[in-house]
Amino acid sequence: MMMSGSGYGSGSSFALLVVLFILLIIIGASFSQRGY
Repeated sequence: MMMSGSGYGSGSSFALLVVLFILLIIIGASFSQRGY
């Protein structure tokens, strides 16, 4: 990554937010396909 050392904590939390956001999109898409 660009920032190593002190910036590692913020970077890992940002990656976790990205993963949760992608999971939310996948779950929402599957629900919309199932509903209609």
